[in-house]
Amino acid sequence: MGRQASSLHVMAEIVLRVRLTGGDHLDVVYEEPDADNADEVLDQAIATLAEDSGVLRCTHGDRVVVLYGRGVAAIEAAPRGAVL
Repeated sequence: MGRQASSLHVMAEIVLRVRLTGGDHLDVVYEEPDADNADEVLDQAIATLAEDSGVLRCTHGDRVVVLYGRGVAAIEAAPRGAVL
């Protein structure tokens, strides 16, 4: 009897503090399914938000939040992440 190969799905995530163009800020979790580490996830988030039509699907608590690059003034990522 053969063994079935197990499929391990790696998903890296980071917590971002997002400052919006209106001055408000919020903390969100962004996950990237194909990234190996937090640096790759951060690079992907920055590249996406820098595009004219850049959109990130994130979570804030148990809610899904969609961030549009044109509404984001700045993002922060700390080694331990922001406090949710």
